[in-house]
Amino acid sequence: MFWNFVATVFAGLGAAGLALGIRAATRQKAPRWLIPVFAGAGMLGYLAYNEYTWHTVMQSRLPKGAEVVSEETQRVIWRPWSLIVPQVARFTVLDTNSITRISSDPDVASFYLYQFERTYTDSVKEQVYLLNCTSQELVPVGDDGKANTKALRQLPDSDPLLARVCS
Repeated sequence: MFWNFVATVFAGLGAAGLALGIRAATRQKAPRWLIPVFAGAGMLGYLAYNEYTWHTVMQSRLPKGAEVVSEETQRVIWRPWSLIVPQVARFTVLDTNSITRISSDPDVASFYLYQFERTYTDSVKEQVYLLNCTSQELVPVGDDGKANTKALRQLPDSDPLLARVCS
């Protein structure tokens, strides 16, 4: 968060420096209001760039065996650029190294899912899940090691998580 702020300020200062260069090249005939306009545009440009590259940067940091199984885009009014091209706000990663079959029922697999979310500070949530490959039911496992059947979800046939875990 702090380094994003510093980078935003420096992007604004750099863009303001360009406006100062334009004013110097035109022997001060370019309007003075150009400086704050360039500074604001530089800061907004950096913020938009940072938000759109977040997903790619986070994916490049994932270890081997981690596969993205879902992405959620977001459009918000206070980020007008996201109304044109929605940005990825969160994505879910399957740890393929953690997939294990339950010995008592080979149709059931246990695995870890990680959900990365872009907020003012990035967050990662880790959760163990059970997936019944036959009935296509996905259940989160609580901290106590018991399945939370109240949060049971039925996965569609086209779900990439189902295809990856049950293959």
